[in-house]
Amino acid sequence: MRVKTYLAEFIGTLILVFMGCGSAVVLGVAADGGHLAVALAFGLAIVAAAYVIGPISGCHVNPAVSLAMLLDKRLSLTDFAGYVVSQVLGAIAGAGLLQLLVGGFGVTDLTGGLGSNGVANAGGLGGAFVVEIILTFIFVLTILGVTAQKEYGSQAGLVIGLTLAFVHIVGIPLTGTSVNPARSLGPALLAGGDALKDVWVFLLAPLVGAALATGVYMVLRKTKKDIVHHEKRK
Repeated sequence: MRVKTYLAEFIGTLILVFMGCGSAVVLGVAADGGHLAVALAFGLAIVAAAYVIGPISGCHVNPAVSLAMLLDKRLSLTDFAGYVVSQVLGAIAGAGLLQLLVGGFGVTDLTGGLGSNGVANAGGLGGAFVVEIILTFIFVLTILGVTAQKEYGSQAGLVIGLTLAFVHIVGIPLTGTSVNPARSLGPALLAGGDALKDVWVFLLAPLVGAALATGVYMVLRKTKKDIVHHEKRK
């Protein structure tokens, strides 16, 4: 049933936002190593979710990933819409739980915005846009490659989680790292202010990065098939 698929995406995105952004909220992202722990938290959240909901929905938990799967014809337009709605709602729910801890139980938010993304350290809107395109490109290209090979199925969740942690190590000091429109929208809606004003960057840039990654992956895949075909003809 598609309801179970969408529910899996909702739960997976909730876990990602609560654990990933939550680690930033309670640990901070100081240059003395705090951002490394946050990067690892995001990666481990994906690893955990992948092995639980991966068999049910594929564990996209990210509209940029779902867009790549749509463009690569692994996902229908109807399912794409259902995935994105589920992911956004899951992200809002995850951010809502963080807001409950901060506002209701007095947990100190060391980010000041529920782990929202920002543009200041990346040199403004333009720099943040470019950073997010590059990071999402790397992340989505990895996902497309590792999920296309059945023999990599048992390792895919680990590879994807480590790649997410990898891009966060560079991205956190610059933008807080989005590479995921749902992850950005949830905290921004509840934090408001500058986080909400600039959130469009973190909605659009990951989608651009995902589209570019899919285009490049298609070219590489075609090139590989042409090479194999040529070798067989020899």
